[in-house]
Amino acid sequence: MVRPSQLLHAQREPVVPRPAATVLLLRDTPGGLEVLMTRRSPSASFAPSAYVFPGGAIDPADAQAHDAAARRPTQGDAGLTQAIAAIRESFEELGVLLARHADGRPAGAQDIARIERHRPFVEQCRALGLTLAADQVYVLAHWITDRDLPRRFDVNFLVARMPADQSPVADEAEQFEPVWVRPADALARHEAGNFFMIFPTIRTLERLAKFETTDTVLQACAGEQPLWTSCPRAGLLSGAEARYMEHEMPYGELALVSPDGHVVHHLDWCSDEPVPLLKNVTRLTAPNPGVMTGPGTNSYLVGDPATGYIAIDPGPNEPEHIERLWRAAGGAVRMIVCTHSHPDHAPGARPLQALCAHKPPILGLPSGPNARPMSEFTPDRALRDGEVIAVEGAGVRHSLKAIYTPGHAANHLCLVLLEDALLFSGDHILNGSTTVVDPPDGDMTAYIDSLDTLAAACATYGIEFILPAHGHVLGFAAHAIAHLKAHRLKREAKVMAAMQARPHGALDDWVELAYDDVPPRMWPVAKRSLLAHVQRIESLGLS
Repeated sequence: MVRPSQLLHAQREPVVPRPAATVLLLRDTPGGLEVLMTRRSPSASFAPSAYVFPGGAIDPADAQAHDAAARRPTQGDAGLTQAIAAIRESFEELGVLLARHADGRPAGAQDIARIERHRPFVEQCRALGLTLAADQVYVLAHWITDRDLPRRFDVNFLVARMPADQSPVADEAEQFEPVWVRPADALARHEAGNFFMIFPTIRTLERLAKFETTDTVLQACAGEQPLWTSCPRAGLLSGAEARYMEHEMPYGELALVSPDGHVVHHLDWCSDEPVPLLKNVTRLTAPNPGVMTGPGTNSYLVGDPATGYIAIDPGPNEPEHIERLWRAAGGAVRMIVCTHSHPDHAPGARPLQALCAHKPPILGLPSGPNARPMSEFTPDRALRDGEVIAVEGAGVRHSLKAIYTPGHAANHLCLVLLEDALLFSGDHILNGSTTVVDPPDGDMTAYIDSLDTLAAACATYGIEFILPAHGHVLGFAAHAIAHLKAHRLKREAKVMAAMQARPHGALDDWVELAYDDVPPRMWPVAKRSLLAHVQRIESLGLS
């Protein structure tokens, strides 16, 4: 866990979210699946004028109404309460009644006419002999309102089939203009600026658009668990607020820099300014964006003015980038560490060393005998696997532990900032792409074994964040590593299938099968990792 003393922003307690439920009422039409939405009042305290799904806060009475509702055998008490709240809200806001009589007949227009929206809902249903159809309401998603907002809700997004022969009528107080809309059309209208929606609504419609019918949605939700759970985070992109879900690339960086939800962190990539991530961690991105480097190579400074700094991966020999590194450290670079010897990581080490008055040592591992000529590298001193280097001063210490992680390169190592449980992953783990494993210096078996090594380190040191050499900070470190390993093994299975389908083929024959989900323009690069997979498959006797 990051030391609170190293956080950039004063800690604060986000507003406690209030339990709520919302329901997506669905119907099938010749044009496709449609969902019922309404526009909120311009004076609403939350999401004014936004198009939303009916719903609202869960009342204590909803949990006391279980005897008035039908439930599935697998539907727990919490799910039943949420379904009751959604049924109540859909009636109060839109006059839609999800209920049935004792003989199984669905509620109809006469029943609706006898229930007053502003009187206790469940009691009126009981009086009419109606049972709430909570067993027909399923959980689609679980959203928790962003940490930066003054009003927050812990909301289950539920789904149900719109009752036949009912028509929505808005209450004209909180909700207006009920409209049936295809998810893709709602998204297009929002993009055009005439159908305003908030972030969770947009993301929910994006996923709903992949379904063709109501039945396919309900079948997907039959497991009683949300298809996804999210508490978004916000940062600044091009000067405006931008929100992200957990699986999106900037999310981990926002969690590290603004754990309590401050919307202050700029996500635009720039190479001319240092980017503080913590008080003791600064990133500077080299001006070398490209297919292989993404937005550029990330160099990091670990330390503070009292301790001096360790520079990680000075990058290519770009004089302006190297000078920015030196200036960001106030010239107080105590050590320079290269995670490996590739030309976008190590060539800047000697020029940076030359700028520093005390000539800090260059540390890392020497390039192996199979390294390409442009990747030759000899440090001033080789780091041992497990060795700890540190800077300290004014009673503060920043320690980096080296972990040998061959695979992407024979001399690759990662670094753990022990006091703050951060992993500097070099090229072994990237954000937004998988690294190339290029034989003979690269080795796929070593790469996968090193992922296991890093997974063990995450467990040992409680690592939550990964700081890669390319891309934003990754969160959920253990999950990211497990996902990456699973991806590699899935790719390996496709390689084996390609080799079996074309037993007399070569790399050019196999790449179009094994990497059919990758644009052909990337196949020349993909063939490097394909060769590494083939060598692993053959060495393990898997073919």
